[in-house]
Amino acid sequence: MSSLRFAAPTLVLVGLALLATGCKRPQSAAMQQPPPPTVTVAPPTEREFTDEVELSARIEPVETVEIRPRVSGYLSEVRFKAGQRVEKGDLLFAIDPRPFQAVLQRAEADLAQARARAESAQRDERRATTLEEQKAISKEEADQRRSRLSESRAAVAAAEASVTTARLNFEYTEVRSPIRGRISRAFVTQGNNISGVDGFTTLLATVVTDDPVHVYADLDEATLHRVQALRAAGKVGTDPAGRLPVRLTLPGAPGLERTGFVESFNNRIDADTGSLLIRAEVANADGTLIPGQFVRLRVPVSSKSRVLMVPEVAIGTDLAQRFVLTVSSSNTVDYQTVTLGAAVDGYRVVREGLHGGERVIVNGIARVRPGMPVEPVRSTNAAAARPPGA
Repeated sequence: MSSLRFAAPTLVLVGLALLATGCKRPQSAAMQQPPPPTVTVAPPTEREFTDEVELSARIEPVETVEIRPRVSGYLSEVRFKAGQRVEKGDLLFAIDPRPFQAVLQRAEADLAQARARAESAQRDERRATTLEEQKAISKEEADQRRSRLSESRAAVAAAEASVTTARLNFEYTEVRSPIRGRISRAFVTQGNNISGVDGFTTLLATVVTDDPVHVYADLDEATLHRVQALRAAGKVGTDPAGRLPVRLTLPGAPGLERTGFVESFNNRIDADTGSLLIRAEVANADGTLIPGQFVRLRVPVSSKSRVLMVPEVAIGTDLAQRFVLTVSSSNTVDYQTVTLGAAVDGYRVVREGLHGGERVIVNGIARVRPGMPVEPVRSTNAAAARPPGA
């Protein structure tokens, strides 16, 4: 009986405690609800933009020269290092000049002998003319002396030609660069005999120009029509010479960019590829661009206009469509589909979907979903607050 007396008050107390705890639970749960997540926002940036098509291209030299000897002989000297820049007229190879110098000296001696004979023949011809007038010699003998004079003059001309040829061959023992550019390695080393016979000449090296360079790319028909239409309407910018400007970038060096112009369009479309070969010219004073290198060539296909751009990190993909998340005036997340254009320096052109002034979430997009309340913080990143290229 005594145990029952104590159990009853205990049960009452436990019930009252549970009742008190149940009454306080909603208030505690409300106090423990997490605050809205913080997101970084920035408005779309506006800038002038020209739409471009990016083409895979290759670099080729404006001029390529094969260095070959013009005389045969013993290669006595190589006067350059592989890959160095050479100027027009620089000495590259030396062929042993002694045999050619001897031939030149002999030719000069033959010329002196021919001139001496011509002078003697001329004196005989003058005497023959005087004697013929005095009837001291026959006409036949006078004619013979005149003929010998003509033959001696012809011999002088032949000797002069021989001297010219010998002097040229002597000069050809010094193989010089015909252009300014960058030279390859020497394909033949000192001590070898080389051939200067036409059709069998020895390839000694090659020289290519590297400033400026030509850039070749294939332009598809649809893009070609857009470019032609813009040029015909005068809506695409050109340089003072009326040439189409282009930009060149290297896939492995995003910070390197060069500008140039389209130097020529090919005269026919390739039937197999449906594309037209274009050739651009780009300055390369520092030699960074190397012939044979593959690059990206950007050709303008629209006139310059004002566009909106958002950072790439702000763009999401939902199946086949792209979207951005924006913050409404009530600080809730809105889902906005967008139509995108070209990518430029970490930004994307927004063709449709934004009007400007929206608060686009640029950081924290993975932590939120449409309709969720958020705490927006304006971006303090200077790069995100201004358009690329500004």
